[in-house]
Amino acid sequence: MLFVENNNKDPYQNHALEEWLMDHCDQDCFMLWRNEKAILLGKNQNAYSEINMPYAREKGIKIVRRITGGGTVFTDEGNVMFTFISVSGQKDFSNFRRFTGPILRALRRMGVPAEFTGRNDLTIEGKKFSGNAQCRYRGKLLHHGTLMYTANTEELAKALNVREIKLKSKGVTSVKSRVTNISNYLETVPDIETFRQTVFKMVREETSDARLFRLTPEQWQEVKERSLTGHADKEWIYGSCPAFDIRKETKLSGGIVEVHLNVGKGRITAVKIYGDFFGTGDLADVEKGLAGVLYEQEAVRDALLKFPPGTYFGNMDHEELVAAFI
Repeated sequence: MLFVENNNKDPYQNHALEEWLMDHCDQDCFMLWRNEKAILLGKNQNAYSEINMPYAREKGIKIVRRITGGGTVFTDEGNVMFTFISVSGQKDFSNFRRFTGPILRALRRMGVPAEFTGRNDLTIEGKKFSGNAQCRYRGKLLHHGTLMYTANTEELAKALNVREIKLKSKGVTSVKSRVTNISNYLETVPDIETFRQTVFKMVREETSDARLFRLTPEQWQEVKERSLTGHADKEWIYGSCPAFDIRKETKLSGGIVEVHLNVGKGRITAVKIYGDFFGTGDLADVEKGLAGVLYEQEAVRDALLKFPPGTYFGNMDHEELVAAFI
């Protein structure tokens, strides 16, 4: 098994690295890594129903869409991520226990009473500290998960729109009360880098054919280029959203703007605008101009530049008009 050394914290590059390893390595891999602050969407999830978008934009939180299924995850530099890649992709799909086992054994050696529960969670005393996801990719299996070590649970709660049905099914009232950090259960708390290296070492010690692997600068350049055309691409992040409808009513300086939007494959398919504002332009022009636009802040902002707010919406500035649509 290749034990991949990865000190990079760019979330787009880290996910691109997983794919690069599956394309270029012909043996099993293990990797522990960390992200800058980011929200990781599952492959089939709707960004706008899962994420508190205004908060994410205000705080500069990167949004990443994974190639794996599963739920949305908030990560910051208080999290450690782990990745297993298996070349026998068909055999172990949905076998979460095989890949979480080495992690659990390492934590128990540290004195942490961690266990596997439910469909894909790792918990301590009933509180979740790790979610896991898998996918098949070109005949191989990718399994990755989170390890909350000193994560900011306050920010996690603000960044995600957690569905009430999930909270009720767990018998709790907030996401903050349902999660925990591993550091809370250690007698002495090393810094997160020491923790990461300790887990890496423990998993390596129980692997008979372990071999360290470092990417060359040229290989890292391939990963970076891949991230720009893949995981950092807004078409991939937002264009993969399932179809959804939005009705948004906003009171602005020039009056009330009521927007009805249909969105499919991340793009506006239909829009209708109502309101009590005073404008001389034909709103049908705006509605036609937004059709086909990616439903993402920068794309909508650029599209609305063609329609001066003073002409179509009365006494409003461009930025507050953008806020009426996003």
